Amino acid sequence: MSRLPEIYGSKVFNDCVMRERLPAATYSALKRTIEEGNHLDPAVADMVAQAMKEWAVENGATHYTHWFQPMTGVTAEKHDSFLSPQKDGSAIMRFTGHALIQGESDASSFPSGGLRATFEARGYTVWDPTSYAFIKGNTLCIPTAFTSYGGEALDQKTPLLRSMRALDDQAMRVLRLFGTRASHVVPTTGAEQEYFLIDRASYYARRDLMYTGRTLFGLRPPKGQELDDHYYGMIRLRVQDYMKDLDEELWRMGVPAMTEHNEVAPAQHELACNYDTSNLACDHNQLAMEVMRKVAKRNGLTCLFHEKPFEGVNGSGKHLNWSLAADGKVNLLEPGSTPADNLQFLIFFCAVIKAVDDYQELLRVSVASSGNDHRLGASEAPPAIVSVFVGDEMEAILSAIESDSSYSRPSGIEIKLGVEALPSIPKDSTDRNRTSPFAFTGNKFEFRMPGAAAAIAGANTVVNTIVAESLRQFADELEGAQEFRPAVLALIKRTVREHRRIIFNGNGYGQEWLQEAQRRGLANLPSAAEAIPHLLDKKNLDLMARHGIYTKKEMVSRAEIMLESYCKTINIEAQTMLEMARSDILPVVINFSGQVASAINAKRAVAADIPCGADLDLLRSVSGLSDELHTRIEALDRALSVGRGFPEQKEPQHAMYYRQTVLPAMDSLRAAADSLEALLPTSLWPFPSYGQILFKV
Repeated sequence: MSRLPEIYGSKVFNDCVMRERLPAATYSALKRTIEEGNHLDPAVADMVAQAMKEWAVENGATHYTHWFQPMTGVTAEKHDSFLSPQKDGSAIMRFTGHALIQGESDASSFPSGGLRATFEARGYTVWDPTSYAFIKGNTLCIPTAFTSYGGEALDQKTPLLRSMRALDDQAMRVLRLFGTRASHVVPTTGAEQEYFLIDRASYYARRDLMYTGRTLFGLRPPKGQELDDHYYGMIRLRVQDYMKDLDEELWRMGVPAMTEHNEVAPAQHELACNYDTSNLACDHNQLAMEVMRKVAKRNGLTCLFHEKPFEGVNGSGKHLNWSLAADGKVNLLEPGSTPADNLQFLIFFCAVIKAVDDYQELLRVSVASSGNDHRLGASEAPPAIVSVFVGDEMEAILSAIESDSSYSRPSGIEIKLGVEALPSIPKDSTDRNRTSPFAFTGNKFEFRMPGAAAAIAGANTVVNTIVAESLRQFADELEGAQEFRPAVLALIKRTVREHRRIIFNGNGYGQEWLQEAQRRGLANLPSAAEAIPHLLDKKNLDLMARHGIYTKKEMVSRAEIMLESYCKTINIEAQTMLEMARSDILPVVINFSGQVASAINAKRAVAADIPCGADLDLLRSVSGLSDELHTRIEALDRALSVGRGFPEQKEPQHAMYYRQTVLPAMDSLRAAADSLEALLPTSLWPFPSYGQILFKV
């Protein structure tokens, strides 16, 4: 344990390393670029590149790469060697400031949503000095943005950085009105990553897991998560070994992995990282997912990030804990000891409430995917209807403000445990609500809707931007006020009254909430196919253009990419189902039917009066289901054929066809196959069952 401080960040070209290795003037210039956004002088870039290369080589690096986040949801990298051959046959290790700052990649080979034609290949990776370079294996990884030849953002990082700048600008306007001294406001994020760990042999034995990340067939085992015995339970030895290996590798690369535990479903776990600025947190989450997969493979396991890899048990989300920090120190969403009197806190708090209400459809789009559709709405995942949980105390404060009445905070409330040896514990001012999509948890908001497989930069970009817009409107109004305090109080009161409909502290799973949400006029977008087109709503286009986050062209491209991904993902799943049903399930079922029929004939050959009732019932059931299976295979095949006939896979109508026609056909095929699994001997079923997978590790 004494080695931990030495291990942490040992593979990161962090501030400590830069301060040690860079000349003072160079270090100061780089810090001004990072903190103030100043242009980086090429001479400074050369000095940084030289120091970075020397440090990387000393730590075993032979190559470097511009590590970026295209719109595939995963990271990308192209490795180049530091080696520079010389004319005399020798070689030197070389790395220039130009190579540090800018790289080139084939932009046409990544999703662009029409921003790039196939023949237009040039794209640029541009160094992000606000995110530290790190060593992975033998490669120096330099976090970068990725843009097209025309300057359009082709990645997740560029819009995120733009949104952070917009939020900083508007938050500083508000802080100046309150007389708060600060240089910058940054959004902070802490991501909780849920995942499944399964034996690698089981993974390779199922084509659905290999091709789609989720099981397309599978009968629920007799035991699932009903006993609640896995959640926070003792971590099994094999998983402990995995987590130990994972922690050490992440810590070396400066990823602040802090919390790990068993989650609710069998074979499900969680990794949570400490808070950091949103940019670093997003980079860290992408890196963590990459390392989690690699370490799992090294331990004979497979790490699954699909939102619903197993039907009938909890799916996996990625909770984003989001807040605002002035100069990286003061939490602007910290209520303090008297939140009712803390006007600065209340104005930022109300800005978030207003933002979520005004742009609830955009928040829903930010988490939209075919995988997340299977998760939202049950098993501790929030519903697809966006609402905000504020807790009892904040609800009472907002009600008091709205009604012009006073608020008295309960003081000294403790929970007495009834055992003298145990101390009483202070009671938090509010409970937690696991069914809320967007919950205030004391000094931050927890956005619980993102799916486990998603890159979190997109959701962070949306949250940053919509809050920036609320703060812009607040600043515009307050900057023209003659008397500041009365104007703030009036603004808070009006905001609470106008946006109360988005506040809901109850059970998000109840049918009555669906009816209540409809009465309130809240958006209900149960699927990605229904949500994604709202990205191009005029108010959303205007919002992003106003703050310089996305151009209209970039917004259209993202809508096309999301719709195309939705259609392609379901198409791959459906084709995988057909292949498994035809090649694996149907032949086994027909062969088993023959065996049963032969057994019946063999019995009757011995004696015509031997009872065969059980045999005949089994044969009738299996034969009937096998015909049903065949019928449903053909129905899904026909549905897919029609889907492939659509002229464009990026149109909302195509996505809705997959949603309304292909997915029900898949569900129908699955139902027949799962019924057959219940009848056939386990030894004959062509792939591992849920029970064999979930309880093997």
